Amino acid sequence: MTRVAAIDCGTNSIRLLVADADPATGELVELDRRMEIVRLGQGVDRTGRLAPEALERTFAACRRYAEVIEEHGARKIRFVATSASRDAENRDEFVRGVREILGVDPEVISGDQEAEFSFTGATRELADHDHLAKPYLVVDIGGGSTEFVVGDDHVRAARSVDIGCVRMTERHLVRDGVVADPPSAGRIDAIRADIEAALDLVEKSVPLAGTATLVGLAGTVTTVAAIAQGLDAYDSEAIHHSRISFDQVQEITSRLLASTHAERAAIGAMHPGRVDVIAAGALILLAVMKRTGAEEVVVSEHDILDGIGWSIA
Repeated sequence: MTRVAAIDCGTNSIRLLVADADPATGELVELDRRMEIVRLGQGVDRTGRLAPEALERTFAACRRYAEVIEEHGARKIRFVATSASRDAENRDEFVRGVREILGVDPEVISGDQEAEFSFTGATRELADHDHLAKPYLVVDIGGGSTEFVVGDDHVRAARSVDIGCVRMTERHLVRDGVVADPPSAGRIDAIRADIEAALDLVEKSVPLAGTATLVGLAGTVTTVAAIAQGLDAYDSEAIHHSRISFDQVQEITSRLLASTHAERAAIGAMHPGRVDVIAAGALILLAVMKRTGAEEVVVSEHDILDGIGWSIA
């Protein structure tokens, strides 16, 4: 067994998985899993650059993760960076900072690589669920981008598009640094238009219709699942492999769009860093379900982070 540390740094959050990996089987035994909201992608859609305060928040989290990795004695580290750091003009500054703190270079992966990791992490366990038919459509709703992957035992087709909960919020719901609360119908329509245009692009290379099981990943989906279950606090075990119906997603999305910041913040399972971006993320999930005709989405707590861990093994 090899002790590994996998780090996934996205537009909104940075996450760490420390696990014992069996190189022969690819099995992971989880030792530590944690997440922090750092909003690395703050303003990137508008400025094209990573903001100094966003970089410092991310580096501070990296320092804390370095301590955890050292405590567990993990010797192999893989740091994967996604949408925000792909788009930024000053990503070299980000790379240098991570290297100084963790001793490894962040791999600024392509959308296709991101999709591959997400699919592997999300579906590896689903083989034990005989009632979940293949092929799977895995949808990973991130802060800056959303990945769509179709496959069964292997990836058949994948596409990453620039719609994410942070990007859509900053593009359409923020004026003079303030999030519309609640947003007007016009702003909601503008988000929907961007999402539909992105889904049109996806369908050029990824068949969204005809897949048997829709699998949803990342914070937007898991938070909607927590709300659907009425959880007073976030419970990973209750959320993992739960199912949300289309009607539930539609009702929760409408509720989130009509709510104020205070009302969303009062939801027990809501992470503070998701309060202002969850409505845009829910709109993406709802649009995907409408486009695919999915009656439900299977929620997975295992995603790109687990895929990175398995890649080390």
